[in-house]
Amino acid sequence: MPETLSLPWGSETLSLELPSDWQLLGVMQPNPLPVPADACQEIERSLAEPTGSPRLKDLVKPGAKIALVIDDDSRPTPVRLILPLVLAELERGGAGPDQVTIVPATGVHQPMSEAALAHRVGEKLLSGLRWETHDCDATEKLTLLGTTSRGTPVFVNRTVAGADLVVSIGCIEPHIIASYGGGYKNLVPGVAGRATIAHNHSLNCRPDTFNSVGQPIEPNPMRMDLEEAARLLKPQVFIVNAVLNSRLEVVRVVCGEPVQAHREGARTSSQIYGAKIPRLADIVISSSHPMDQDLRQGVKALANTVQALRPGGVMITCVRAEEGVGVFGLANRKLPVGRKALKLLAPLILLLVPHIKLKGMGEEDRFFLYFALQAMRRGDLLLYAPTIPPETQANLPFVTFVDSFEAGLAYARRKYPQAAEVLVFPHGGSTFPIVPK
Repeated sequence: MPETLSLPWGSETLSLELPSDWQLLGVMQPNPLPVPADACQEIERSLAEPTGSPRLKDLVKPGAKIALVIDDDSRPTPVRLILPLVLAELERGGAGPDQVTIVPATGVHQPMSEAALAHRVGEKLLSGLRWETHDCDATEKLTLLGTTSRGTPVFVNRTVAGADLVVSIGCIEPHIIASYGGGYKNLVPGVAGRATIAHNHSLNCRPDTFNSVGQPIEPNPMRMDLEEAARLLKPQVFIVNAVLNSRLEVVRVVCGEPVQAHREGARTSSQIYGAKIPRLADIVISSSHPMDQDLRQGVKALANTVQALRPGGVMITCVRAEEGVGVFGLANRKLPVGRKALKLLAPLILLLVPHIKLKGMGEEDRFFLYFALQAMRRGDLLLYAPTIPPETQANLPFVTFVDSFEAGLAYARRKYPQAAEVLVFPHGGSTFPIVPK
């Protein structure tokens, strides 16, 4: 009998029927850890029990200037829940709203408008606070703190660098470059200069670290470098990081010293999203949920799970991309060669990626280019993303766009006319495979 499965697809579902002679090795779901009955109580508990640090209220000095760094709307952090409780904790320490400046951690993303920021934190709350946008290219608003041991020049937002206390609100989730998001990453690259971000990202443009999702943190050059860079800040840094499940519900909140608290949260994130697979599969099917916002977020479903694919296999990635392409510089420029030539030249191009400059390509996109070239060498990458226009599809020869999920299955069927082993990742936007050694 054919195997019938469902994939989350925005607010809908995609139904798929696998051929009866294909063997389903597993549907790799996130582990459903218990959810606190009240998310606000979990935030308050964490603020009262910080890791490796005194309570936030005890870090406030009279008249202190406080920079409150929040991640931007490309992350699912429940900032509206967290921020009022953080402000209340600061008030318990004697700090009023007039001492606080909100700085969105946009990195190389688009600066947040007042309307976007109000939507993220709450219009009423924002009206009583100072805020400023971060611009990684506004050199006059950056401060040079020094250079890391790996050669990264550390330019950081001047307001953040000049504060007496920095509070960073973010979330911890598997991350393709940094092993896990959160922690100091909200500061570097979040409020860093472009030169800092460029050099830091380039550290993982190498064969042994280009796919670091869910991998141990300490050997990760980019993560170690960004943590060293952020430690050059003079003000004390206190993080408040949420760990969410695939339904974007708060499972745990960690607070305190940026490295110790981050590692606690990363362990919880790994328990949720690390899926042990029995072996590599001929065919991997992955859905972008919960990263359904745009193409830039959605391709994480491919990046997170491609390591589960047997070399030479077929990967079908379904990307909802409700808002279309998003800020994705790699999709803005047509490469001078097609798919076949690109695959043939990939070993040479990979050596050049850390040094070449492409118009319309940002620093994150340089890493995406490196990753895409490595991934296309793994197997046939099919992408079902119906909101992406043909002209954009033509700029991304690393993958083959298909008009329907059924067309992707038909392609795989032609390659595997008889038996094939299949792995399915319904929440590929956040789940990663734990591959047997």
